[in-house]
Amino acid sequence: MTYHPKSEFLVSDATGFALADCPTRVDIYADKSAAKDVIKDNAKAIAPLAHQLYGEANRSMLIVLQGMDTSGKDGTTSAIFHRTPPLNVNVAAFKAPSKIELSHDFLWRIHNVCPRKGQITVFNRSHYEDVLVVKVREFASAKTIEERYAQINDFERMLTETGTTVLKFMLHISKETQGERLQDRLDVPRKRWKFNPGDLEDRKLWPDFMDAYETMVQRTSTDHAPWYVIPSDSRSTRGAIISGIVRETLEKMAPEYPDPGYRPGDFVID
Repeated sequence: MTYHPKSEFLVSDATGFALADCPTRVDIYADKSAAKDVIKDNAKAIAPLAHQLYGEANRSMLIVLQGMDTSGKDGTTSAIFHRTPPLNVNVAAFKAPSKIELSHDFLWRIHNVCPRKGQITVFNRSHYEDVLVVKVREFASAKTIEERYAQINDFERMLTETGTTVLKFMLHISKETQGERLQDRLDVPRKRWKFNPGDLEDRKLWPDFMDAYETMVQRTSTDHAPWYVIPSDSRSTRGAIISGIVRETLEKMAPEYPDPGYRPGDFVID
């Protein structure tokens, strides 16, 4: 059975939001196998809806995946779209900005890769790095960070008003689970390329990052682009929940192939 837990993880009251009230693990499926079955069912339903959105070419979708290292941004993308042809699904990953990017406003590089009409774009990290790591590491002043919350809200409002549905997911993991996943990257040879010693420096600042995430949600979960805080200690549960929300959203959008303006009987193919 497909599970659509949209309201359970939606931040509907941003001002009263407390990250400490959000679990990193929930038991809403019988077991891992049941959660994986939900992922498969959702992914199968998402594929034709994504293609219809492409054919319609009138609206777009932006999926923001934001979370601490090892929270599962790549795995989530795979769970949602492993049945979808890559025709209109794009992924943009954001690392430290280049010199050229730093010479522009912080949203310049973000807007440049937002989805065109008919496209779905997944942000692996996002513009929220500029109120998270930039805030915790004090790469910008407190005044600048404060201004950015409103600028982000205005930017996302503009996207939604011009036809882009914005889905924002905070992948919420515990420090213990992150530790296990980081150790796994060291222990398993094929995963070592993913290990970044710099992740350990961010790990030392865990309380500061959690405070920054909490403020981020409080200040930028809006009616036009609300946050979903997703328990992410379990990969399969995380994938089942998010794929269900994406599916539900696409079903509500109900994209349709356009009328080509002709009838099949108008043509004869020799």
